[in-house]
Amino acid sequence: MKKVLVIFGGASSEHDVSCVSAKFVIENIPADKYQVMMLGITKNGEWFKYTGDTENLPEDKWTEDTENLTKAVLSPDSSCHGLIVFGKDGITTERIDVVFPVMHGKNGEDGTIQGLMQLAGIPYVGCDCASSAVCMDKTLTNTVADCAGIPQAKWIGVTEYEYSLDEDKILDKAEEYFGYPVFVKPANAGSSVGVTKVSSRETFKEAMATAFREDKKLVLEEGIIGKEVECAVMGNDVPVAGEVGELVPANEFYDFEAKYISDASQLFIPARLSPEKLEEVKKAACNAYKALGCSGLARVDFFVRESDGKVMLNEPNTLPGFTSISMYPKLMKAAGIDSADLLSRLIEYAEEKWSK
Repeated sequence: MKKVLVIFGGASSEHDVSCVSAKFVIENIPADKYQVMMLGITKNGEWFKYTGDTENLPEDKWTEDTENLTKAVLSPDSSCHGLIVFGKDGITTERIDVVFPVMHGKNGEDGTIQGLMQLAGIPYVGCDCASSAVCMDKTLTNTVADCAGIPQAKWIGVTEYEYSLDEDKILDKAEEYFGYPVFVKPANAGSSVGVTKVSSRETFKEAMATAFREDKKLVLEEGIIGKEVECAVMGNDVPVAGEVGELVPANEFYDFEAKYISDASQLFIPARLSPEKLEEVKKAACNAYKALGCSGLARVDFFVRESDGKVMLNEPNTLPGFTSISMYPKLMKAAGIDSADLLSRLIEYAEEKWSK
């Protein structure tokens, strides 16, 4: 039976979401096909092989289950092809067949851990190092999208250094280019952490400070009036789109609270669009997936502009949430692919991609 190592947690603002996602993934990987092992990374960056109950993953209870924690690391030495475990009886190695990195945000979705797995020579689920890095950094994503002719909102990239030289000049430029509202986003953060919708000059500087706490590079974007839709995509050379879902946020926009805390957000699957427009979104999702070099899986988010119906890229998510309320598994289920089948396919895509 093949061994699948699920890595979760991490030194990221999305650590807690990762732990909840990992619980869902571990409990839904078919036990008759795969032997699942767990490797948890604490918020401080410590790595442990975890052999306890998956019920302890949410709220970081696993870190308190010391009887089931053993120091371990994923070795970059490809001859090891797995874990180095620092047990009571000495150092051992455990071979891993496939890694499923159920990690979101910095240090998990940005190409860093993907690079480690590529050094280790271990097949892993999801986009490769380069694609993960490009899709995580909104300035790089937007630049590639512009070059590929993919419609998106008007945007400006700003570094902390540039902003420190003349704050008012940057804000003046944004006001002139966009008008209001303006979205202020860290270039490298997920789950809408650090994102603010700004409707006046008075709140602009505060929003910039909030975003700079998450990253030294920001993206400023025009506000788009229209529907927010998301499309699940999976596959390698020939991507396949799942269903398209529509979000009506509980808050002013789909921020962290609306995604993971409030149950007041509305979700429509399929999205309330014509059959022709749904197909247009699916095609656009697959096109963006290929242009950005994605493989394995991604959730590609769009706006459908109210004024003219134009489908505009919002952002890709290379390791979308896998909680019980997350869009990606819901959209695939609506397309006729249940969770066990979905996770099996993603593992198979990993083996297919890295066997070449």
